[in-house]
Amino acid sequence: MMFESFAKAHSVMLWSTFGIALVMGAVVNKTNFCTMGAVSDAVNMGDWGRMRAWLFAIAVALTGVVALEHFGVLNAGGSYPPYRSGQLIWSENLLGGFLFGIGMTLASGCANKTLIRIGGGNLKSLVVLLAVGVVAYFMVNPFPGSDKTLYSVLFYSWMHPMAISLSGNQDLGSMVYPANPVAARVWIGSIIALGLFYFVFKSKDFRGNRDNILGGFVVGLCVLAAWFVTSNIVINSGGDHYSLHSFAQQWDFLADSPAGKPADVGPLAAQSFTFVNPMGQTLGYITERFSSAYLTFGIMSVFGVVLGSFLWSVVRGGFRFEWFASVGDFFRHLSGGLLMGFGGVLGMGCTIGQGITGVSTLAAGSIMTFVAIIFGSALTMKVQYYKMVYEDANLGKVLVTSLVDMRLLPSSLRQLEAI
Repeated sequence: MMFESFAKAHSVMLWSTFGIALVMGAVVNKTNFCTMGAVSDAVNMGDWGRMRAWLFAIAVALTGVVALEHFGVLNAGGSYPPYRSGQLIWSENLLGGFLFGIGMTLASGCANKTLIRIGGGNLKSLVVLLAVGVVAYFMVNPFPGSDKTLYSVLFYSWMHPMAISLSGNQDLGSMVYPANPVAARVWIGSIIALGLFYFVFKSKDFRGNRDNILGGFVVGLCVLAAWFVTSNIVINSGGDHYSLHSFAQQWDFLADSPAGKPADVGPLAAQSFTFVNPMGQTLGYITERFSSAYLTFGIMSVFGVVLGSFLWSVVRGGFRFEWFASVGDFFRHLSGGLLMGFGGVLGMGCTIGQGITGVSTLAAGSIMTFVAIIFGSALTMKVQYYKMVYEDANLGKVLVTSLVDMRLLPSSLRQLEAI
């Protein structure tokens, strides 16, 4: 897609993002595609239907990314955020994913589900959105009158030294066969995707559930579509071709005036859906009085998902306001939102941002975050269940018993009767 001006190219990118996100919001609402629900169904009921829908979305996105990269029409290498960075900060991936998994369980849904519920009239999710947004914003932006961020104050000094500097990128293709990572990604991605497709469709129940199939397919396709659009916006300036990101980096040399210059060039790189950092960007956009310089892919994706969910709720007659059942319910959702904010930025994404978008790049850090999210959520559900049944049991006994149930500790250490 070739354009003669930055303004036109940027506008097409933003509105294309909005349109794709609108479809995602409507379909996720319609099909009840929910990653937290997927973990809950598997842990509490042994029902893997929605988990298979999540894995199906991963397989669709992964297949598309490795294929389109092979043909040179998609660029996930210099993405925003940098999934394939040569610096693997594994501690942030694991801790961030774990915190996010706990948070999404306490908040009754991941970042994407929070937006879906807002579109359906759930006012509790507005509180979650605000909590996520504030934390996400100050994790990467300094406090007023300071050069310190939440990340620099709480995490940088002890987590960054644990980073592993790789000789190349951290995607599986680059690590397995650095001489030709594109070809390696095709083989590795194809094997993983085929394995996922087999696991997903070997279930008769899944094959018979149209909503799970539709939800997984459309979410995966939306992630792929966003990758494609943001990789193929090109500006023709004096016969030379530039991406949005490269044009903005050379703005003073290429543009006629400062008018229309984005506040940050990072969010102009190739990217796809993630929702924690964009919630922080949305807060920044509001505090900057809706200045177009601060309008990003992420913000348009937030608005698009909410509106898509809202439209589907209205069409189906499912829109209704919902508020907290108790003070305890309020603080549970608030704490969940705060943890999602910390975890989503640390782990560089959410169940969509890392669990689908990041994994589609075959980044090692994304896979770590994805596993940590599931573990954090599953463990939290186990702990909540045991605390509900054994109200007087201390947290230590509940935690050990939950880990025994998850086969991470020997059964001889069980502290409470199995439920």
